[in-house]
Amino acid sequence: MKITVVGAGAVGATTADNLVRKNVAEEIILLDIKEGFAEGKAQDMMQTSALLGFDSKIKGVTNDYLATAGSAVAVITSGIPRKPGMTREELIGTNANIVKTVVENLIKHSPDIIILIVSNPMDTMTYLALKSSGLPKNRIIGMGGALDSARFKYQISDKLNASANDLNAIVIGGHGDTTMIPLIKHATWNSVPVADFLTEGEEQEIVKKTMVGGATLTALIGTSAWYAPGAAAAAMVESIVHNQNKLFTASVYLEGEYGQEDINIGVPVIINNKGWDRIVPMNLSAEEEELFKASAEAVRKMNDVLYAEGVLKK
Repeated sequence: MKITVVGAGAVGATTADNLVRKNVAEEIILLDIKEGFAEGKAQDMMQTSALLGFDSKIKGVTNDYLATAGSAVAVITSGIPRKPGMTREELIGTNANIVKTVVENLIKHSPDIIILIVSNPMDTMTYLALKSSGLPKNRIIGMGGALDSARFKYQISDKLNASANDLNAIVIGGHGDTTMIPLIKHATWNSVPVADFLTEGEEQEIVKKTMVGGATLTALIGTSAWYAPGAAAAAMVESIVHNQNKLFTASVYLEGEYGQEDINIGVPVIINNKGWDRIVPMNLSAEEEELFKASAEAVRKMNDVLYAEGVLKK
């Protein structure tokens, strides 16, 4: 079993580190275009094996896609990260060509690969990967919803002074500060609705903090976050490799589900060795349905940029 992580920056390296610590695969390839960068990160991680007790191997390579041959799963983190004040949407022009090239190179050497997209704007990059690759829709997955849902659980746990592991709470919609939809009315604390413990004002505060979670960290750190995104990507890869059938919110291609077509956007899905296996329906309120429709329209406008700039052709 081989897994490839493309991009040895903060998110990519953290993804690889999480995977190697859990012995998820026999070999992990960490690839970057910067000479020696991935090799150095890989050596640093391998030097922790005697301390942490893992046996997986991680190999760093510089732009050598031949080394990725036979990968079962690839995680794409390539592209420029956000800077303070920058939206995910502003990254589309630069990151689109990077992601398209990476996908082509991966498929060339691993035709049966499952691809997990982390690069922003994530929903649009996932749509681009699907449309440009020709792979079956279930083998292209966008990570954002898993991260947003983890941030949502953190905000709820912080407010309730509860363990995040006791919470069930998901975010659907686009992976953007104005497009994600934290489903606060569906969230539970060991099967008890969290709404039973919160005022309406507290619910709104949790939702708002969740939606700007990425921007908050970017302002504090000076660049995009990496610990939680890396952990989210690794958790999804683990569910694929070990066929765990775990439910994540992920950006997947809709063909009528949730009232949308020809779009990749975050909905709850089952993740296993097929990639994403099936979409899980939810009973949304009229208000939630309208929010999801508006989120889809915003994502679709970003997708239109791919056609306007000639990255994709209709």
